[in-house]
Amino acid sequence: MTLESGLTFFLAIFLFGITPGPGILALMARGMSQGGNACVPMAVGMSLSDVCYMLAAVFGLSALATHWSELFLVIRLLGAAYLIYLGYKLWTCRPSPEDTEIPDIRGSWWRGFLQGFLISASNPKVILFYIAFLPTFMDITRLSGGDIVIAAALNLSALLIGVVPVGYAAGRIRRHLRSTRAVRRLNRSAASLMIGAGSYLALRG
Repeated sequence: MTLESGLTFFLAIFLFGITPGPGILALMARGMSQGGNACVPMAVGMSLSDVCYMLAAVFGLSALATHWSELFLVIRLLGAAYLIYLGYKLWTCRPSPEDTEIPDIRGSWWRGFLQGFLISASNPKVILFYIAFLPTFMDITRLSGGDIVIAAALNLSALLIGVVPVGYAAGRIRRHLRSTRAVRRLNRSAASLMIGAGSYLALRG
């Protein structure tokens, strides 16, 4: 991989990462309901899941996407159902006065990471994107181990640089809330995003 192709690859992945979709909507919903810090583990999970899809494309597992479509359909529907469930829980929760403060999320890092990983993994079209996308920047048949490591590192860093600020931007809205009514409205706005993301994931072809 040349320096030019690496930089172009990085920029393309960055733009791909911030393109609105189920993952970005879910990340915004988490930031609006729990603050920007809570988005970091979810962003890491989403990004690592995408890297796994990239590696799957590199190592020739694209046959799973073309010949095991039923399995990917089940994965997608389960991911969509999970998003809708989270949205429902957020919509129906009753905020207390303590909810006007940013919650302590230290104990939920792995839960947020797993949510992000599953949300991204629930979109099998990502692997099709990488299958079509990677040959534009590199000859997959001639990639060395070092090239694969570099591509994975560029992929991960570009995604994190793109999606983490999105979560923090959504979290800034949360910091201005000082009443339970405002928290309830924001929670329901976030729930709508979450349910919308799940519905989009379930209905897209």
